[in-house]
Amino acid sequence: MSEADTTVRSRSFALTLVAALLGAATLLAPSASANPPSPQGGCDPLTASGDDCLLPFPNDWYTRADAGTPTGRRVAFTSDMLPRGSAAPAVDPTAWNRSDGFSPGSTLLVRVPGLDLGATGAAPLTDIGSSLDRAAPIVLLDTTTGERWPYWAELDANASSQDRQALLIHPARNFTEGHHYAVALRDLKDASGHRLPAPDSFTKVAGRQLPRHDALAARQRQLQPALRALRSRTSTDDLYLAWDFTVASARSLTGDLFSIRDDAFRQLGAKSPEFAVTAVKDLTPDQDARIAREITGTVTVPGYLSRPGGPPGSTLNRDRDGVPRRLPDNFQLATFRCEIPRTAFTGRPSRPALYGHGLLGSANEVGAGNVKAMASEHDFTFCATDWIGMAQADTPVVLGALADLNRFPAVPERTEQGMLNAMFLGRALIHRDGLGSDPAFRTADGHPLIDTAHGLTYDGNSQGGILGGALVAASKDVRRGVLGVTGMNYGLLLNRSADFAPFQQVLDVAYPDRLRQQIVLQLYQMVWDRGETNGYAQTLAESGDRVLMHIAYGDHQVANAAADVEARTLGARLVTPALTAGRSPDRVPYWGIRRAGELPSRGGSAMVVWDSGTPTPPLTNTPPTEPAYGKDPHSDPRSTAAARQQKATFLRTGTVIDVCGRAPCRSLPTP
Repeated sequence: MSEADTTVRSRSFALTLVAALLGAATLLAPSASANPPSPQGGCDPLTASGDDCLLPFPNDWYTRADAGTPTGRRVAFTSDMLPRGSAAPAVDPTAWNRSDGFSPGSTLLVRVPGLDLGATGAAPLTDIGSSLDRAAPIVLLDTTTGERWPYWAELDANASSQDRQALLIHPARNFTEGHHYAVALRDLKDASGHRLPAPDSFTKVAGRQLPRHDALAARQRQLQPALRALRSRTSTDDLYLAWDFTVASARSLTGDLFSIRDDAFRQLGAKSPEFAVTAVKDLTPDQDARIAREITGTVTVPGYLSRPGGPPGSTLNRDRDGVPRRLPDNFQLATFRCEIPRTAFTGRPSRPALYGHGLLGSANEVGAGNVKAMASEHDFTFCATDWIGMAQADTPVVLGALADLNRFPAVPERTEQGMLNAMFLGRALIHRDGLGSDPAFRTADGHPLIDTAHGLTYDGNSQGGILGGALVAASKDVRRGVLGVTGMNYGLLLNRSADFAPFQQVLDVAYPDRLRQQIVLQLYQMVWDRGETNGYAQTLAESGDRVLMHIAYGDHQVANAAADVEARTLGARLVTPALTAGRSPDRVPYWGIRRAGELPSRGGSAMVVWDSGTPTPPLTNTPPTEPAYGKDPHSDPRSTAAARQQKATFLRTGTVIDVCGRAPCRSLPTP
């Protein structure tokens, strides 16, 4: 998920820092506001208790009717429902209650004591297709369309005890935005093959009509439509549990970012963003054989964050209706760094492109060797800005947010401002009065060094791939993008990433119970959707924007499983053969991802798997680590000349070419 030098790797640092942040949390966190409770009130009586309120999750029990939203629902958490960190104040649910449903990438969570998935026959990661079998013990039903939904199920491998172990049900492609789903668990078994009895409360709710004064009557009335939908489409014999949930609408997921984007570009009109070049460094061939000039500067961007200048920890400034609004005269100075290749001085002008950096990194990653190689070999000028919200300066905020849910909205909301900053940098790159008009972007005799006639593209790696899909979906200037070593949905990624180990220490201090941690991760994702590709994937798929996904097989930092979900959601085509025969442990490798067919191929999104020979990653929700799972291949695709050639052709033309001789692609890193 990151470059090694930008990852926080010190456990003692993380624990010391979070202790300080938690000490200040009471002063810094907003007080819990009065929010309308769910019509029923309290934890779901089907299974939940005060210790694990919100289970099963996601769940329409925790929503209320709202005719003013596209889904007709609104999340209605109250402070006492949301898990608070061990030293944190009560959680203000406002940021969550802006949603009209749950994340399209939601992992379904429930606790089923004594469950054995092998004896039950639930679909594992290696056999997703079996989740749609007629007799599958877990059924996900889109009640809007009547369609069965694919998934894989696993028990949390990180649980500290079996009685506190979450059942995790992951959608194999994102749920459809705005749709309603019903869930059925049936014929569940323990390790001896004995059927598990349903909870008494559910048996009553699913049975005969209860008198109105019964404590479970309200729950029965709420659940009856979902039960009817399930009974009309599948067998509900031996039902252990059922519940339903609504997925957030596109407006709920993308509205904040699109609102600030539209307002900012409306103010900009036909002009170029204001910019200032602060330094120009001309390099001799001895200093750098590939890059001739490095340029740094700033772009002025309207600021929508709650504090002038938008420092780390800022959230979006909102009006009384919750709509992001710019504070008067609030601007963001987005710093940038551009790398102009030597080819631009000796031949035709270079193509302008934005670059997206790795986890908690900075714009300086645009000066990495693989980016310089891509620029030099294929005549691109790459420019980058700090992806604020998830940049180096935000590290303390991210750590604090992992310990206190109150602090978390600052991460995706500042990231949204970071996306707007990148969009303004992109506009300045291609505008006739923009960066290309400055002497820094011209030769000594005035010839342009960047070619603005062919538009703008994007290339990002790791975090730059995870966030980059949202940028491509939101930008009106980016024509195509490459998402390197990518995936989406941090709620799915974090448990499976070697990068998360130091951050896990923070989570363990704040939420020692691993079952509660799983709830917290899904609560993070509901808000994180607004600042990463998971919340924009359907918009990206429908908009005609095209992306090329480059995947490192066995990646230690960005899980392959998350990339596969992204490819299915985008409708990306898999370039085949993806792996050598027998390499994948799956019954049907890359199930549900359509094949690209004969190359070259043009139109739509595509996924290419690059194999360095790394062992297959764990099939559980745990990370691959060295040396047990070999050397991390995370940086290998971008360091492979053939991969860069494929990326460059796609960025220029939208065509996916064969660079692997009709064989599986092997990563062969070059300096």
